[in-house]
Amino acid sequence: MASGAGKSAAFGLLVLNVILYFIVAAISGWAVNHGIQRARETASALTIPARIFPIYFPFGNMATGFLIIFSLIAGVVGFITSIAGIQSVIQWNLPNLHAAAASSLMTWLLTLLAMGLACKEIHKGWTESNLRTLEVILIILSGTQLFCTGAIHAGVEDLVARERIIRGRV
Repeated sequence: MASGAGKSAAFGLLVLNVILYFIVAAISGWAVNHGIQRARETASALTIPARIFPIYFPFGNMATGFLIIFSLIAGVVGFITSIAGIQSVIQWNLPNLHAAAASSLMTWLLTLLAMGLACKEIHKGWTESNLRTLEVILIILSGTQLFCTGAIHAGVEDLVARERIIRGRV
């Protein structure tokens, strides 16, 4: 991959991911707030095991609590690592790209975890429109983060190969 094409692809995907991860964090934050406000009145009518369950949300299905918590974590981590990745891609040197590659891989794995929970929630059944939006964005983000991770790793390989040629290492 040419250095300029890899840099522009990684930069574009990182900017897209910043926007999408911000949306994920905002929707997840709203859902946590909404769940905390409505959980007391709804949980008081439940039987004992469900009433003491710490991740109960009064909307969605039984997978909603896990989806909201993990998507909030993935959204915040993805937003911050995408901003740091933009700075690293702008500088485009080997130490910064290694850091961006590692954080991009970690963010992709967290996004895959949240996406798996979104798929489980889709499989379980009925959800509100805000949660369906969150599910769709998480599925899209798992793909864009994969391509972004691949572009950054390709940039690392390109810079390592160029450094070997310049310094004469085999």
